[in-house]
Amino acid sequence: MENQLDFVGIGDTVVDAFIQLRQDQAHTNCRVDTNACEICMDFGTKIPYDSVEVVYAVGNSANACVSASRLGLKSALITNLGKDDDGEKCLESLKKDGVGTQYIKQYEGIKTNYHYVLRYDSERTILIKHEDFPYTLPLDTPGPRWLYLSSLNEQSLPYHHEIATYLAAHPETKLAFQPGTFQIKLGAETLKDLYAHTEVFFCNVEEARLILNTEEPEPKKLAKMMTTLGPKIIVITDGPKGAYVYDGSDAWYMPVYPDPQAPVDRTGAGDSFASTFISALALGKTPSEAITWAPINSMSVVQKIGAQAGLLSREALEKFLAEAPADYKAVKLD
Repeated sequence: MENQLDFVGIGDTVVDAFIQLRQDQAHTNCRVDTNACEICMDFGTKIPYDSVEVVYAVGNSANACVSASRLGLKSALITNLGKDDDGEKCLESLKKDGVGTQYIKQYEGIKTNYHYVLRYDSERTILIKHEDFPYTLPLDTPGPRWLYLSSLNEQSLPYHHEIATYLAAHPETKLAFQPGTFQIKLGAETLKDLYAHTEVFFCNVEEARLILNTEEPEPKKLAKMMTTLGPKIIVITDGPKGAYVYDGSDAWYMPVYPDPQAPVDRTGAGDSFASTFISALALGKTPSEAITWAPINSMSVVQKIGAQAGLLSREALEKFLAEAPADYKAVKLD
């Protein structure tokens, strides 16, 4: 299939305005019982900030497509943009990174999604707003080798069923599913047709417990439980503790790649992890090999502001892998 794309992302695209809060103008309060934290600022006053940096053409699937392109895959993005200045700058940014824009639609009278990211220390709080774009699935035949689905807005339920129908008719296409907040909230039963056609599923430990409605503490057991919903390969991340992959028969644990310095911004760490894992599979790696690639791109991304500045080329990633510490390896679990 000479014209077949390797990687096509589906998801909302946004502009991120990163606002760096001043250390003396904000603070955090954290609960002892849950470790849930809040960012706090004075109410009803003017608050000085340090800087603002605007990043175009981001969002879970856009980030994933840029990641795949930099790793050497033929990628394209299915998304909607406004026919406005922000939309044009998003298109320009994607083209610069070699991401195909043939499936992107622009609409008059609808603004390109715009988010505000409040940065404090290495964490961020994002103020989000997704516009109500119409969703369509304008794929060619043959379908891509990999379809990557992530965050969509709350009006998109019929679109999920359309994607599942497409996958049933196109066995040449495998689905990688990294659900966003709305998709998790919908529940596995509502999206059972999509779960049934998922090749690789990504989530973190907390999300796995929500989806499965369980208090199971062990990530390995959560991964095995997740396969009962349909996905063939499960990847569960556990923050600084590492990640787990289960392929239906074997499970591996993977530690994080050591940070060369303290993280600057954690935006996009999950997107880079998931997209790098899928890119490695597309390049012929096994799941146990792919899980050694993913943390490297995440490590690199958090060293820069925004989700894409730190994304690596295949050559750069493989150099990090070759120079990794001796204990940086996938450990097969019993």
